[in-house]
Amino acid sequence: MSENITTVQEINERARLNPATFIVETEAGFRKKIDAAVKRIAETQGCKFVLLAGPSASGKTTSAVFIERELEKAGVNAHSISLDNFYKDQKDSPEYEDGSPDYESVLSLDLPELDQCLTNLLKQGETSLPLFDFITGKRKVEKEYIRLKEKDVVVVEGIHALNPIITETLPKESRLGIYISVSSRIYGSYDGDVLLGKRDLRFIRRLIRDYSFRSSSTENTFYLWKNVLKGEDKYLFPFKDLADLKIDSFHDYETCVLGSRTVSLLKKAVGSAYTAEAERLIGCLNRFVRLEESVIPKDSLLREFTG
Repeated sequence: MSENITTVQEINERARLNPATFIVETEAGFRKKIDAAVKRIAETQGCKFVLLAGPSASGKTTSAVFIERELEKAGVNAHSISLDNFYKDQKDSPEYEDGSPDYESVLSLDLPELDQCLTNLLKQGETSLPLFDFITGKRKVEKEYIRLKEKDVVVVEGIHALNPIITETLPKESRLGIYISVSSRIYGSYDGDVLLGKRDLRFIRRLIRDYSFRSSSTENTFYLWKNVLKGEDKYLFPFKDLADLKIDSFHDYETCVLGSRTVSLLKKAVGSAYTAEAERLIGCLNRFVRLEESVIPKDSLLREFTG
């Protein structure tokens, strides 16, 4: 997964000259990556499970949907399983030293139930899946039942999808691993310093998503982020090279369309313990041409964060 060398000048030039073409070409480029992954899955004999892992705000959920849709176009019926639905109730989750739930740990998942569900799918072709409510921090009463036909594929999506604790349940010949993340940086110039790093770009996505869909304040997202990064270093990055394929989910125009809402949210943290970081990001984002969020295609991966 080679880095896409992108500068703020290049992004602004394309956004000013022809924003519609800029967006269409960017979206098409990402879909080509998805198409290549689908082709690999379809051509892998015996593949029943696609394990899709990646760090926070990488676009795993939408990518899983894209892969599922394209597989079905290729004549392969697909089902999605989100590992987030296997979270234990918040009261039963491992905790950090301050007593807050550690959702980054693989031990925050109900591993015995996950193992049972995957085993049932492998051996019996059917299972009932739990559903997790992020608002209440608890499992829902209802469950989701899935049944596989002979040529069906299951897309298992989540930060821990490549962790051997999970993959050891499945025979190697039955699975294919995909790692998706923002693997590009934005530079101030071609020979200059990094303006926005990979984690900055993912934080921007997460800030918008958590405020919009998880009732998280800007300060709370900053607070959680440090533990998110520690969790990635401990539970994800050691296993990313186990993936058979890697996909860069960065969209070249995203800082233009996410800039306005992100700056507005970051201003809420000015005056807090996160002032310096908020002001740094505001200064970076103010260097980009602004495009309205309405220009984001309805089926874009970026809609996972903006709605």
